[in-house]
Amino acid sequence: MSDSGDKFSTAAMQGMLQFGQTMAQGFFDALARQHAAMEDSSGSAAPSLQLPDTEVFAALQKELAEKHMALWSSMLARTKDEPAQAVVQPQPGDRRFSAPEWAESPVFDYVRQAYLLNSGFLQQVAEHMPIADGRAKSRIQFLTRQYVDALAPTNFAATNPEFIKTAVETKGESIARGIQNMLADLEKGRISMTDDAAFEVGRNLALTPGSVIYENELMQLIQYAPLTDKVAQVPLLIVPPCINKFYIMDLQPENSLVRFVVEQGFTVFLVSWKNPGQAEARATWDDYLEKGPLAALEVVRAVTKVAKPNVLGFCVGGTLLTSALAVARARGEDPVTSLTLMTTLLDFADAGELGCLVDEASVTAREAAIGKGGLLKGQELANVFSALRANDLVWQYVVGNYLKGNTPQAFDLLYWNSDSTNLPGPFLTWYLRNMYLENNLRVPGRLKMLGAKVDLGKVEVPAYVMAAREDHIVPWKSAYLSRNLLGGETTFVLGASGHIAGAINPAGKNRRSYWISEAGASDPDEWLEGATEQPGSWWRHWAEWLRAFGGKQVAARGRMGNAKYKPIEPAPGRYVKERA
Repeated sequence: MSDSGDKFSTAAMQGMLQFGQTMAQGFFDALARQHAAMEDSSGSAAPSLQLPDTEVFAALQKELAEKHMALWSSMLARTKDEPAQAVVQPQPGDRRFSAPEWAESPVFDYVRQAYLLNSGFLQQVAEHMPIADGRAKSRIQFLTRQYVDALAPTNFAATNPEFIKTAVETKGESIARGIQNMLADLEKGRISMTDDAAFEVGRNLALTPGSVIYENELMQLIQYAPLTDKVAQVPLLIVPPCINKFYIMDLQPENSLVRFVVEQGFTVFLVSWKNPGQAEARATWDDYLEKGPLAALEVVRAVTKVAKPNVLGFCVGGTLLTSALAVARARGEDPVTSLTLMTTLLDFADAGELGCLVDEASVTAREAAIGKGGLLKGQELANVFSALRANDLVWQYVVGNYLKGNTPQAFDLLYWNSDSTNLPGPFLTWYLRNMYLENNLRVPGRLKMLGAKVDLGKVEVPAYVMAAREDHIVPWKSAYLSRNLLGGETTFVLGASGHIAGAINPAGKNRRSYWISEAGASDPDEWLEGATEQPGSWWRHWAEWLRAFGGKQVAARGRMGNAKYKPIEPAPGRYVKERA
């Protein structure tokens, strides 16, 4: 190579390293400002943020420089028709740079790899910061991920070859469509993830036939019509989470858990939570217990004449349901035959990525703002969940909708994901403080609910505990700890995939897998070592488990409700259709 070429290479390399250092300094300054802005409940400033140990930081910088040098060398050695050897690869599952345009161009190939090197460096810096508080450390790592995800070259027109190619091929029409899409989303107040016009609850979502047979100010109770001539005598009551709509469990016939259970010969009842407005803005945790699971159980018993139904709780619905059962036990009642928990936390010691966002300062601020009455708007809650997977739930659609001018495809799960719900302030702040912040539920007698001291150990019924291996909202090892808190015999099953895809895994599609073991180990890692992987959905395994608690076979209950609890309207009812 000529002297001029060497000088150019050296200058370019120095420039790239300077860019990386500037990016790192900008990142650190942004983190420092964010961290300094956080105050504890007494109003004192948060502890100062420090870089990793000098020796560790120097080693990270040296490694970054060496990788940049290797990247630059590979780019210089690249011939016209031969792709360069990648110095760094995206993480598994990262599809941002999968389009061939990124590899075909030396410029964009270099841009993407340089970004991956720099973002990896920043994440290592965050990981090695000397922060003793685990929650604060997790928050720094979360903020780091938000920073590097936002700065990805995929998100900007000038550094995204897919944008350039599409714009040229469409003669600029894609740019016009992208602007129109952005203006439409600004009017909506959210990023479009699917074709909203393709779905409607009650038309092609939540189609399992049934009737609303009871309602109060917080929920409607649906009884589903039988699909078999004979049914198990003991019915099943389902309590979904109140932080989103119930129809995640009844999307379309082919992926409906509700329909699957009805087809297995069970009489199914389901709580449909109201999307709260100002009239419900003062509702508390106790209100949700009393007017949710406990009220529903009373109706189910009256309609079926079965004193102890089977029950299932999903996510926050499982926390509510188990709390309600603990209240009933404290009152001397024996409320149910069996309990199923789907991706549910009872021990919040490791509350996943949501846990790092909950600290004393944030909870105190919420208590002051809406703790006595008020609403957390559904879109704000939806934004938090989207931020946990920003590349999949934010930036993918920024690129697709606005840069490429595409219209999102119709996808029922993403329609549900966009159908947000409000939360009453008193309910939310009590939940955040007592579960996420102080982890009080796991300690027998520490919490009072509806005037009773609750002890999960008194919930002594057989329990089926299901978790998802890649769940970022309810870490599976934390869900496993429910086995150590409940008083009855437990069966634990670990599904593949994440919080929703792992739970809503239709049996008919025979996709993914799950792990089972007869071991009753107190440690989740020990349990997994002895577990065996089974192909397909965990639904069938659970249905067989539930069948053992269904009692004898009886003629299907063709009548919805009874003389006291008469049908009010067809399923899915009014409450689920109310928009935030």
